[in-house]
Amino acid sequence: MDRQQRMITILGPTASGKTPLAAALAARIGGEIISADSRQVYRRMDIGTGKDLADYQGVPYHLIDICEPGTKYNLFQYQQDFFDAYEQIRQRGAVPILCGGTGLYIEAVLKGYHLSPVPQNPELRSQLEGKPLAELTMMLQELKEQNGSHMHNTTDVDSCQRAIRAIEIETYNKEHPTPLRELPAIDSTIIGVNIDRELRREKITRRLKARLEERQQVGASAGMGMVDEVRGLLAEGIAAEDLTYYGLEYKYVTEYVLGHLSYNEMFRQLEIAIHQFAKRQMTWFRGMERRGFVIHWIDATLPLEEKIAAILKLCNEV
Repeated sequence: MDRQQRMITILGPTASGKTPLAAALAARIGGEIISADSRQVYRRMDIGTGKDLADYQGVPYHLIDICEPGTKYNLFQYQQDFFDAYEQIRQRGAVPILCGGTGLYIEAVLKGYHLSPVPQNPELRSQLEGKPLAELTMMLQELKEQNGSHMHNTTDVDSCQRAIRAIEIETYNKEHPTPLRELPAIDSTIIGVNIDRELRREKITRRLKARLEERQQVGASAGMGMVDEVRGLLAEGIAAEDLTYYGLEYKYVTEYVLGHLSYNEMFRQLEIAIHQFAKRQMTWFRGMERRGFVIHWIDATLPLEEKIAAILKLCNEV
């Protein structure tokens, strides 16, 4: 395969097996992986974000463990970091492989749009403070419709803090309409890993149990699971509301550690939330297709070698 070929993007819902596939492909063709996961950027948030760095098998990866927990990494920063990594990989003559499940990040960089950073609006935040998530969600939806915006999927605003930030961004964009500036075009073959809904649900539940109860290979001491990871982050002085901001595992496990939920309540609510998250991921990817992206779907249950062969065939055809 031509080492200077277009970028390959591998996307799919959680538990679809994206990372092992991307790593095996990268090892085969001399590639390096750029993560498209909005939470794996944080150091020491390993189990809850599912980094599973052992899956990379020595393949170089980028945009993982690049900032501290408690900070608010955003789309603007991701775009800058993505293009830096992308250019460095190309300069080395390697193949960039974008891999992840954060559809907003993937779509933003593939479109080549450059967003301006949005400053905080203390007055607006004061007005929104204390409003329930349902009301904030309705306000955000109205702003999105006014702006014609595809940003801030429900996946990204599952807490009041995140919803307020999204409203802040949409309000700024409405009041400061500036043309999007295009960055260099990214030519990419997009591969989607398609996993049957029931199999996906089974894998999500099995993986959740393992992450809560078993020792992990990444960033974990003997006997450490997700609950211990959250306790450790809280012990560092990271505010509970900051962990809750990251959603899913960190939201529900923090509630459990603080005594607001029983273990069974935490497990049940988190399991439902992850299933809903995976469904929303697929909704986003289908939306990308409606917006003009061509995604080549391959069956997640195929043997690894067959999946790699299918990808290489597609890359040679497009």
